[in-house]
Amino acid sequence: MHRIVYLERESVIAEVRRPAFAHDWIEHPRTLPGEVQARLDGATIAITNKVPIPAEVIAALPDLRMIAVAATGTNIVDLEACKARGIVVSNIQGYAEHTVPEHVLALLLALSRNLLAWRASLQAGRWQQSDQFCLFDHPIRDLHGATLGIIGSGSLGGGVIRLAEAFGMRVLRAERKGATAVRPGYTAFAEVLASADAISLHCPLTPETRGLIGEAELRAMKSSALLINTARGGIVDEAALIRALKAGWIAGAGFDVITAEPPPAGHAMLDPELLALPNFLLTPHVAWASRPAMQTLADQLIDNIEAFVAGAPRNRVA
Repeated sequence: MHRIVYLERESVIAEVRRPAFAHDWIEHPRTLPGEVQARLDGATIAITNKVPIPAEVIAALPDLRMIAVAATGTNIVDLEACKARGIVVSNIQGYAEHTVPEHVLALLLALSRNLLAWRASLQAGRWQQSDQFCLFDHPIRDLHGATLGIIGSGSLGGGVIRLAEAFGMRVLRAERKGATAVRPGYTAFAEVLASADAISLHCPLTPETRGLIGEAELRAMKSSALLINTARGGIVDEAALIRALKAGWIAGAGFDVITAEPPPAGHAMLDPELLALPNFLLTPHVAWASRPAMQTLADQLIDNIEAFVAGAPRNRVA
């Protein structure tokens, strides 16, 4: 009989049905890294969202046969160690194809239309003191007619493209950085950086994408451009981003992810001076978290586990 251990049940607010086969089900509201090995002792199936399962833990779990990742990103699992052991790793795919793109557009709209700056003007009494019906304190840009660069065009990037085109934006799909050839329908990475009015990131965090956007890339963007990141924090060099925002290399940024989550005290991306900037919006990794999306995730999670037990694993990444 399978022993299923859910390491962080509170990371998903949804109804999680029990798999339709004989099993023991153990769930923990949350799990610290140092607790993973003990909690997974004897488990045949582990469920994790953001709790890391590194190679040394995998090596100490001889009964483990599957890791069901309750997310799309799998950088928290040592995939090579799983492949060496024949452990199946499945992730969640396509569940956020509406909620993440909507969050991206919300960030784009808020920054393009300077909503934070307008709110500050209102709070300062500027409208109340105006001699006419409106104010012209801050520039407003339309999305219509602007060029959006998409880096990583899976289901989430595709969802953003659909919404962006509905707003009348011109969309460029970026070819991989450093690629020697450009695929049909794609645009060279450097050209996207140079010509886009906004860039939205939708690639996974891998050794190849870590630090994908650094100082050189930020300086290569238009000074009027916006950078949106709802993917993973490590894709962008945060120190370079902060310099870019303060020095005006780019016009603004909207982020839903940072390198450490939850952030420790003193994390640079939560510096009060940075958060006070009208051209920077940071949300706490919630782009994925609409209630319908979380329920789809929960249903697919159990579908993945049932498929594995039935001998036909789905959504495999290892």
